[in-house]
Amino acid sequence: MAGHSKWKQIKRKKAVTDARRGAQFTKLIKEITVAARQGGGESAGNARLRTAIEAARAANMPAENIERAIRKGTGDLEGVHYEETTYEGYGPGGAAIFIEVTTDNPNRTVADIRHLFSRHGGNLGTSGSVAWMFDKRGQIYVDGTRYDEDATLEAALEAGALDVTREGDQFVLTTGVAEFHVVQEGLRARAIAWDSAEIVMVPKSTVRVEGADAAKLVKLMEALEEHDDVSRVSSNFDVDLEALAEV
Repeated sequence: MAGHSKWKQIKRKKAVTDARRGAQFTKLIKEITVAARQGGGESAGNARLRTAIEAARAANMPAENIERAIRKGTGDLEGVHYEETTYEGYGPGGAAIFIEVTTDNPNRTVADIRHLFSRHGGNLGTSGSVAWMFDKRGQIYVDGTRYDEDATLEAALEAGALDVTREGDQFVLTTGVAEFHVVQEGLRARAIAWDSAEIVMVPKSTVRVEGADAAKLVKLMEALEEHDDVSRVSSNFDVDLEALAEV
């Protein structure tokens, strides 16, 4: 789990600027629209939509934007038709990279992704080339400065979490996909709020990347995540954050 967590740590250290908030909203709107199209517009019976709405609210998205995205997904409003796909490849240092995409133009997107890999010293691979290195899991991040560790651990494990670890000032709760919302309800019942919650691809093992390769790899990850069509990027790399900062 260190690979995904390490990238999460790096992202948390980088402040989200107002200039990037618009791009974040675009990705969230796409996720809400697709979730509503696939499972209907009622969040009570659509777990994916419920997760997307919670993420949008956490990002301070206006309620009317959320409602509009739902109505586009259900067909009540005219909207763009999005397709979901994944891309896989290797970055500098041999790190595996798994990319989840939501796009209205797959040909454009794959050309952009291939260009980003080439520009930053990576290689876009074929379908299945790295997917086997990851497991799909739920991950819930809880503020470790706000909640007691024992209480959080007890609530998470009783609700069915697979693992609870500490990363800096946060607890990371890992769940199976089916137990993701059950664990959230268990936390809610104990009055424990969470900072973020998402379904992610967690690496089964990690690859150590150092020096210039680590710096190039992080730049590639950033470039991929900043692309409007990319929903999420996962990798199995492990780096020393202090050494990376020096580079």
